[in-house]
Amino acid sequence: MGAAYFYHMTRTPLEATLPVLLEKSLDAGWRVAVRGVEAARLDWLDQKLWLGPEERFLPHGLAGGPHDGDQPILLTTATEAANRPDCLVSIDGAGISPDEVAAMARVMILFDGNAPDAVETARDQWRTLTEAGAPAKYWSQESGRWEMRAER
Repeated sequence: MGAAYFYHMTRTPLEATLPVLLEKSLDAGWRVAVRGVEAARLDWLDQKLWLGPEERFLPHGLAGGPHDGDQPILLTTATEAANRPDCLVSIDGAGISPDEVAAMARVMILFDGNAPDAVETARDQWRTLTEAGAPAKYWSQESGRWEMRAER
């Protein structure tokens, strides 16, 4: 059974936080699906990942291409990911089910701590997942570095 890790971003934006977590996921040998809610936002994120530093290139693709199943990292709005992920990353409030937490090695929920709606959505997700019995950890960067602040 996996666990849901909540990342409350207050000091670094998504485009800085996500690549670090993706690199760690690949280092763990995981295939990753990044689930968003809007295709335009995933297009933007795709561009940010392609323009990252060469020494930290993250092989990835947008869902809908001919090689989705081969992608180590797949950006998608769908609930099913063709790359058979071990890790699922939710951005922008994309839904996660307790069954998905149980099926994955890890689920990561990244949310903007400076956006009240995003914080409220993350709180609802925490409640839903933990009440269903999914293990969860809450990580905050309020102090300037990532620290685990809660665990259930």
